[in-house]
Amino acid sequence: MSGGHYAITLSAWNPHLLSLEIALPNPARSDDFPITRHSVLAAMRSDDPAQRSRATETISAAYWKPIYKYVRLKWNLPSEDAQDFTQEFLLRLIENEFLQSFDPAKARLRTFMRTCADRLFLNQVRDAQRQKRNGGAAIPLDFDEAEQEFAKRSKTMSPEQYFEKECVRHLLALAVERLRTKCDSSGKAVHFQVFHDYDLDPESGTRSSYGTLARKYELSATDVTNYLAWARRKFRACVLQQLREMSASDEEFRREAKAILGIDPK
Repeated sequence: MSGGHYAITLSAWNPHLLSLEIALPNPARSDDFPITRHSVLAAMRSDDPAQRSRATETISAAYWKPIYKYVRLKWNLPSEDAQDFTQEFLLRLIENEFLQSFDPAKARLRTFMRTCADRLFLNQVRDAQRQKRNGGAAIPLDFDEAEQEFAKRSKTMSPEQYFEKECVRHLLALAVERLRTKCDSSGKAVHFQVFHDYDLDPESGTRSSYGTLARKYELSATDVTNYLAWARRKFRACVLQQLREMSASDEEFRREAKAILGIDPK
């Protein structure tokens, strides 16, 4: 299922998630990043190379697609130039050129990342140095998939609105993959399949009934209900876990949880 396109409905949680198409990331992301307050920000500034490396992996996975699509739209970059720009952006992020100056009291993390992308582009135009670095070394990213998603974008949103939506969309994709990995490793693959078939609609837009799912997976109707309830609770926990990692402050974490899931976490 990795790489497939689905629509999150989850209408019982938050109507803003209705028909939000996502792409499941590939490969599966590691799930052993320590969940602490300000985890990414603190880890990126840590003296521990392992902490910095894991933080870089986490933040790069969360932002590379939104950044790529944003500069394609905002600055009208051709696909190849946008790919080079995204690679340069991530390399500078890895080298910690951006986050050292970030103040969570002044902006949300993703707003700051978008501002950094704008500044980097303008600096590159000024310096005429939009080139690949390190002899063309590149971080492996699925730009073909990102370009296919970009082609399906709504033409009515501003670049800034589009970036905001893509950040949330990609965050949910990472949470879905986190849930799938948890289910696979705990012997609950059928729980994920039921959740997938019912709450992650295929491109056809049809939703399987409880009876259809019961027959497909040789379950009782009660089992389908219980499996869905369990998977939805775990998915919400995965979203909160992803948000906790990507939020620069407790205030930002609570605000994002309220906007995305409609809850006020303690």
